[in-house]
Amino acid sequence: MILAVETATNICSIAFQNAKGEVFEKRTERKGSHSELLFLFIRELMNEHGFQLKNLDAILVSSGPGSYTGLRIAASAVKGMFFGLDVKIYAGNTLAGFAFAAEEGTVHAVINARRKHLYHQKFKKGDQLEVLTISRIRELDEINKSIKPGDQIIGTGVDRLDAEKLEELTILEESKISARQLIQLFNSSSNEDHFKETTAEELESDYLTSSQINNSNM
Repeated sequence: MILAVETATNICSIAFQNAKGEVFEKRTERKGSHSELLFLFIRELMNEHGFQLKNLDAILVSSGPGSYTGLRIAASAVKGMFFGLDVKIYAGNTLAGFAFAAEEGTVHAVINARRKHLYHQKFKKGDQLEVLTISRIRELDEINKSIKPGDQIIGTGVDRLDAEKLEELTILEESKISARQLIQLFNSSSNEDHFKETTAEELESDYLTSSQINNSNM
């Protein structure tokens, strides 16, 4: 059984996979809801599906890049809930989780950042999710130049890119950003490329920082 937590943007999503492989999700796009609803969603899933945290085989945490507040809340919650429990903890690449919702082909995953930047990573979706570029903050102009007609794009801040470029892309709805995708990615054959096993004590998030933005062209 697996529990997954996705809070890297305004979206707060918690998903649970039972022993039969069925996946159930609690999700909201309400801004600023993470601290209020994360624990509530977990309790509701536990009550509805009759499991305890100690029964889980793994907990997946979307660990960034993304919102400092959202990532901090998720990391703090997991540290508190799973400290001392014999449950494997995996930190997952947020952008890879986004990209796994795409169809076959090239997909760009983005998260809104400050000024004229987005956090960006490019993948190739097929039987596996192949990494084509590293995850980092890129200027809007750089991303505009990297997207090609027929590519797919998913994430937040998409509307900040060039409107003419966007007309040539397949834009995936933000409703596809969810902890459910983290579970599906973890169950895929390429999971070792996108998840790192950690512990409650060592769990860290990949925060957006001013220094990363200032050095984004280095």
